[in-house]
This record gives sequence, structure tokens and C-alpha cells, in this order.
Amino acid sequence: MSDQDYDCDVVISGGGPVGLGLAIELGQRGVRVSVVERSEKLHRIPKGQNLTQRTMEHMQAWGVEDRIRAAKTIPKGYGLGGLTAYGSLLSGYHYDWFKRAAVDPYYNAANERLPQYATEAVLRERVSELDSVEVLYGATTNSVAQDPDSVALNATGKNGAIRRRAKYLVGCDGSRSFVRHSAGISETADDHERLMALVVFRSEAFFRLLERFPDKQFYNVLCPANDGYWMFFGMVEWEKSFFFHAPVPNDTDRERFDFKAHICRAVGADIEMELDYVGFWDLRISLADRYRNGRIFIAGDAAHSHPPYGGYGVNTGLEDARNLGWKLAARLQGLGGERLLESYEAERRPVFASTARDFIEAFIEEDRAFVRSFDPARDKGAFEAAWAKRASAGTTQGISTFAPHYEGSPIIPQTAGGPPSAVGAHSFDARPGHHLAPITLADGRTTTDALGPQLTLFTSATDEVGSLPRGFTVVPLPEPASANRFLLVRPDGYVACATGDPAEISENAKAALGLDA
Repeated sequence: MSDQDYDCDVVISGGGPVGLGLAIELGQRGVRVSVVERSEKLHRIPKGQNLTQRTMEHMQAWGVEDRIRAAKTIPKGYGLGGLTAYGSLLSGYHYDWFKRAAVDPYYNAANERLPQYATEAVLRERVSELDSVEVLYGATTNSVAQDPDSVALNATGKNGAIRRRAKYLVGCDGSRSFVRHSAGISETADDHERLMALVVFRSEAFFRLLERFPDKQFYNVLCPANDGYWMFFGMVEWEKSFFFHAPVPNDTDRERFDFKAHICRAVGADIEMELDYVGFWDLRISLADRYRNGRIFIAGDAAHSHPPYGGYGVNTGLEDARNLGWKLAARLQGLGGERLLESYEAERRPVFASTARDFIEAFIEEDRAFVRSFDPARDKGAFEAAWAKRASAGTTQGISTFAPHYEGSPIIPQTAGGPPSAVGAHSFDARPGHHLAPITLADGRTTTDALGPQLTLFTSATDEVGSLPRGFTVVPLPEPASANRFLLVRPDGYVACATGDPAEISENAKAALGLDA
């Protein structure tokens, strides 16, 4: 088939943050993209608030970092921290939790916090600026089908039927993904059989109460009655609104359940409030058994979903978009081989499995063990000793060890072992399969700033570089402290090769692009 037989190169079903991020990643490379998104307007439900340092590197790459920071709903300079409290927010037992700034030096950007609808508004604006990207808002996907050469998506829009034939299709359509089901991709779920409520409320009294916890924006309450499951609050709009997640009985009725009383129990005081929204979600962790079937891929919640513990959700999905985007572009532009597309699942699926197992599930199990073992009413001394131990570790709990990597990736020959995992260690050393911490270049930029659209070779010995595959960017590097004078870095910021031998560059470059040696 010729290019004229396709309406676009890639069609994306789902225009939330992951679908839009993928469209930007592709569109900035000149790839023709159609996005089908059923919602015309943004839903002002404050989910997916935390954007990590790594995600803000994506925002830099997509040209929207400044816009994202300008869109935040909390005053500039106010801290992004959180705390964990026992029993209730005002019990007197609390400690700082998840100080993400601890890993700032390893990234090219600081983290940020704003409601997902504000992030989506920025991404919608950015995608509208890309001539190669078409976004069809108010359109619902009805069917997808594929043959050896193409994939077709049918949808219904405001003005009738829509049909897009493309070379690839990506489902970014949420945890109940129509694309995943249509592609015959099964999922494995760990259902905790807990119903959770999400309440958005306004309360000046609650805002004033929070003044005793300066520079905090989210608040976890470890309540023994919930057996390890969190109740947690977060700021949405300064002085105006907050969200509240908490377990509720499985037969909870929106009209008859006293949500205000539930919030007051978690606070530990009666406060005046007005409810703006009440919704429910099932506490479950699910992982697709595959991330691809032929020409159909899935990303974000369509591939994996979990409760909003620790802010992994939207950040994991945006990393999917960055990983898959450059690989699809390289394949479409004749720079990458089929093995490059196969590496998307090989890298990303184990990372989420590790995130779920080693962080989210581990948090629940750790908290459950604590509330079952210690009770200040039963043995105050033992409780306070155990609480102090938690507090000493709580400042960076999960942060220091959450460092996703692709060791064992089929396209990174220098790595040994594996599989890829979310558990790692931050380092300033350039390690194959790991995120490259920014290195300052002679012109004042960092290595992150200087990444090209495909592979980038940073080297202190440009005169020794031989022939390279198409699409390379070569950037002078200050003399390294180690023997690795040649750093081959992927467009997503992960190291493909670190070596002192220029003869190794070409072989590793071919592998990084999924090409035969």
C-alpha cells in the first residue's frame, strides 16, 4: 500500500493526557496522527494531580513546561509535600511523606502538582499547534480491525460516521479500554473488592485548618478501621476546593451515605463544607497480558491501572507515550526495525508489574501490618516507637528506590540480567538501560536539553566517531570522569550504550533501533 491509501500514520483512540502526549511525541516528528476523543469538554474531576520530575522532562520535550507551571492552581512557591497521619489528620501523630525533591538533582526539571484537567488543557493547546495532528473531539470509537498492512478505526462523531485507516493504532482509552477488548488482549486483575469514594468539596474551615501543615498539598490518613487502605486529601484550587478518597461500604448509596461525616472522621473535627462531586471507583490493580496485537498497541490505563497511591498513574502512562512514540516514529521513518516496536512491551510491561508489586501493593501490606500490630490505646510506648521508625523512613519512602530502568531490554545489549523494573537506584553515572542524569555541556545546555529526535551520541572524542546510522545527532561532551567517552542516548533519555571504544558504537546503535547487526 502507498501512503495515499492511509488517512494517517497512527490513529489514537483516547485523547486524555496519555493519548495527547503520544500525539505530541509523534506530531513533533512530522508523523501524521488522528486522535479520536469522545469528550469535547474537560471534566473538572481532580485526578492525576502529581507530575514527577521525570514527567516534567517529558513536558520540556513537548515544549509545554512553562505552560504547565503557569496552569497550576496553587500559588507559585508553595511546597509540594505531603504527610501521613494516624487515625485522623488532627490526631497529633503525623510525619512528612514522599518528599519528591530528594531526587531533583537526577532530573532536568522539578516536579509539579496540578489537576489533570489543567494538564489536559495545556496538552490540548499544544497538540492544536501541530499541523500533522488531527484531533476529533466528540467522537466515539465503534470498531477497530486490522489486516497485515493497516488498521481501521470507525467512530461516530458530531457530524456522523468517521473512518480512519492507518498503519498503526494505539488505544489510550482508559481502564475499560474498548481497543484492548477489540484487539483480543486479556488482562490480569488483582481485585481488592473495596469500593472507594472520590469526593470533591469546598471548605474555608478546612483550608484554615491546614495552615498548621505548611507547604503540604496532600494528606494521607492511616485509619485502623480501613485495614491498611488509605483515606487521603489533596488541595485542588487554593482556598477553594479539595478532593477526598476513602474506602466506603460496598453497598454505599450516593443519596443516603453521609459523606460529610465520613470526611469529618478522617479530619478528626467537625468542619463546614459543601460537596461539589461524589463518585466511586473499584480498588483494583490490573495489567494487560500483552501491550500489542499486530498493528494495535495499548498505553496508559488501557494497559495497566491501579489505585492513585503515590502518584504513579498518569506518570506511568506518560512514560508509555514517550517510550512508544519515538519507536513508532523511527519505524515509520525507516530508521528502526520491527524489534524496536517489540521492545515497547518488553520494557514497559515489567516496569508496571514492578510498580504494582514493589510499591503500591507493598505500601498496602506494610500499612496493614502496622495497624494490626500497633495501637496507642493498647500499648502507647510500642506504638510511638514503631511510629517514630516509620517517620524516619517516611520522608523519602519509595522515592529513593523508585528509579525505573530497562536492564535486560532486548535492544540494549550492554545490560545484563533483568527484567526491567521500577526498583533501582538513582546515580549520576551513565548506565546502559537507565535514565541519564543531566550533564552540563560547554554551551550551558544539559544533555537532556540537547537530545535529538532519534539517537544522540554525546562524546568527548568527536574526531573518533565513524559512520553512524541515519537520524543521529552528535553532541560534544566535556571530558568524562570515567572511561566512557561515548554515551549513546535514546530520545526518551535512557542510555543505550556507554563505552570508551568507538568500535562499539555502531553495533549498539543498530541494536537500539531494533536493526539486524
